[in-house]
Amino acid sequence: MPSDPDHGQRWAHERSHVPLPIILVNGEVRDEFIVSGMQLLLRGASAGDVAEHIARAVEDDPEEHTVGYGGWPNSLGEVELDASFMDGATLRAGAVAALKGFRHPISVARQVMARLPHVLLVGEGAARFAEEIGAERRDMLSPEARAAWQAHAARFADAPAESVIDLTLRMLEQPIGHDTMNVIVRDANGHLCTAVTTSGIAWKYPGRVGDSAIIGAGNYCDDRYGAATCMGLGEAAIRTCAAAQAVTLMRFGYSLETAGQQVAQQLAALLGEADHRVHTNWVRLLLIDAQGHFGGFATRPGLHFKVQTAHDQWPTTHEAVSITQA
Repeated sequence: MPSDPDHGQRWAHERSHVPLPIILVNGEVRDEFIVSGMQLLLRGASAGDVAEHIARAVEDDPEEHTVGYGGWPNSLGEVELDASFMDGATLRAGAVAALKGFRHPISVARQVMARLPHVLLVGEGAARFAEEIGAERRDMLSPEARAAWQAHAARFADAPAESVIDLTLRMLEQPIGHDTMNVIVRDANGHLCTAVTTSGIAWKYPGRVGDSAIIGAGNYCDDRYGAATCMGLGEAAIRTCAAAQAVTLMRFGYSLETAGQQVAQQLAALLGEADHRVHTNWVRLLLIDAQGHFGGFATRPGLHFKVQTAHDQWPTTHEAVSITQA
């Protein structure tokens, strides 16, 4: 937990008549991206524009190998990107999954929300839509990511796989990377928006989609109650509808702390299942409620999140509350 556990609560209560702009992200996001987003908020930018701004910056970071450019590819060496965007005022959402060859999947996801009566586009359909709206193309496989995939795949060259299933399972025995980009933004009007973007699990089976593109699993946002985003083993978040469940618990009157702990306990129970194919054995949940209280919850210790409010010159880092299997 934060060193000052009442930090979010104190500001929310002291200044309840004026919503305090807040940016809540996973701990791997660069501080300068968060500061840039807060500067936009203080100049009057909307929560949606700031969430997209931060997500795009992370997608362009070649040193972030589980998001955007430079993301680790699937087992066949192809970078497939998932992203989702949700507006807390309208409950409108947009998402793309298994998108190849476009620089900013988060912007494509937001335009799905803005231009179509749909929520989720996948594969070739997502690429067709991105092309139609003029989204920027880019080869998303960086030289470093290509070299890592080639080196990893070469280990199995002398052990012929009967199928891509076999190849994928062998490659997943030695995984690397596990991050997703989560951002929750509250603006000066008290409006919430969420953005999630990822290249998914390294060496995944082609077409695998985790929770990042699934509204209700890895992303959910409702101005009336709060917002939640997830990262880690997406399959667990999908099976528990983790993000929507956390917000629904707050809707029913549970505190942010209770909601986060209850969902994390369910996730921990799933992650305790004996399955040698589970290669990322944790989930981290970020939460903010309608009053501006915030927190992070995880199924193992040592996972962090970052927060910057309008009163902070720089983001602060906090350890998520650890909920392990009983």
